[in-house]
Amino acid sequence: MPFPSGLPGQYPYTRGIQSSGYRGKLWTMRQYAGYGSAAETNQRFKYLLANGQTGLSVAFDLPTQMGMDSDHPLALGEVGKVGVAIDTLQDMETLLAGIPLNSVSVSMTINATAAILLAMVATVAKKQGVAGKALHGTVQNDILKEYIARGTYIYPPRFSLRLITDLIQYCSVELPNWNTISISGYHIREAGSTAVQELAFTFANAITYSRAALDKGMDFDEFAPRLSFFFNTHNDFLEEIAKFRAARTIWARIAKEWFHATNPRSMMLRFHAQTAGSTLTAQQPDNNIVRVAIQALAAVLGGAQSLHTNSKDEALALPTADAARLALRTQQIIAWESGVTNTVDPVGGSEAIETMTNEIERQVFALLDAVDKRGGMLAAIETGWVQSQIQESAYAYQRAIETGERIVVGVNQFETREKEFVPIHSNDPELERDQVARLAGVRSDRNFQAVSECLRRLESAARSEDNLLPHIASAVAEYASVGEISDAFRRVHGEYREAAIS
Repeated sequence: MPFPSGLPGQYPYTRGIQSSGYRGKLWTMRQYAGYGSAAETNQRFKYLLANGQTGLSVAFDLPTQMGMDSDHPLALGEVGKVGVAIDTLQDMETLLAGIPLNSVSVSMTINATAAILLAMVATVAKKQGVAGKALHGTVQNDILKEYIARGTYIYPPRFSLRLITDLIQYCSVELPNWNTISISGYHIREAGSTAVQELAFTFANAITYSRAALDKGMDFDEFAPRLSFFFNTHNDFLEEIAKFRAARTIWARIAKEWFHATNPRSMMLRFHAQTAGSTLTAQQPDNNIVRVAIQALAAVLGGAQSLHTNSKDEALALPTADAARLALRTQQIIAWESGVTNTVDPVGGSEAIETMTNEIERQVFALLDAVDKRGGMLAAIETGWVQSQIQESAYAYQRAIETGERIVVGVNQFETREKEFVPIHSNDPELERDQVARLAGVRSDRNFQAVSECLRRLESAARSEDNLLPHIASAVAEYASVGEISDAFRRVHGEYREAAIS
């Protein structure tokens, strides 16, 4: 029987980055939430915290993700639909009202406008009397996977990379305990990739970000300890456990052998996991409770530092409060009733797990080599090669379902005729009008000259090599909007249009 590589807490960290596993500290239970107005989302945050959640995870609506204010013509019908609408600092103040930012960490799933939203959180914290060094959280800030899998990019890739490295550099001084980027394989997997592609393309992105930071004059050991990762936890229970174990080994090797890291924290892969939204079904939605439980257990056995469990109703709508609580209870039952947290790396030494871990590692490095031969990740994205690889995998997966080769319970086997009633969340139809009115009120009350001057300096900085974060922070503090700041960058660098995939 294969013996597991190394010991927990020791390089290459296959068995975990902490020698005590969850016996020392449980993972952070971080339920992703955000919908409608900032006030509604604030209420949901307080509900989840009261029910035992230990960290916040913010979802933003599409206009906010795309750098458009709620009154933009293209925002019509999308305000507050898939996340919370944040236009100005006033919205962020409402979102975080009564949340103790000195003790609750905040994770934000935001990319193209990440620097703006982070500046807003830092400003709110300052108003609460929380120093930058005491602020803990994560901003996703992973724009490359947007070009690959999600599509919520704004600017051309090279300017987007500059925004990311500016944020990393700024936080290393001003917000040293903030995780400046959460390099995401989750959305790559949701787009249809395999487990190997999820890891390989995620690490190819991480390599690209690291090289960009080095080009900016930073030392790898200066920023690498604040890098974090975000992975999907999918249906194949054993493969997912092996994937997470392999991921730690792969990153440890990349950090040590490719970037010559000397700080052990630079080599330790810390990751958040989320159960797979793409596996949830509208048919027989109660089945999703079981899927989520299996996927969550895989993440725990794989050693996640943070976990979100999807709600059973998310194939139908945003989760209701009751469904979100049940999803949280799933984590709590695993943590306190299952017994799996009592043993460090309980699957270590399993022949199946160890063999799969080694094979995933081998295949990931082979795919990284293929990316490198195409000129690196930026070139592979710009030519559409990465996207085409994922599309082929997604097609094969869907064909397997359609032919019955892959069974999805309640969808292509074990269907039922009766329809199940599931209560679903619905947005207030007046929400968009109210949000636009709030934005108009902020614009009428703020110092117009101060905002104009901040935006002028921001646009000028975008034409130079200056770090953009101090300029963004100044504009945010004067209640410049997400759309106005984004437009300043658009005027200088334009918008990106994806190349046709041949």
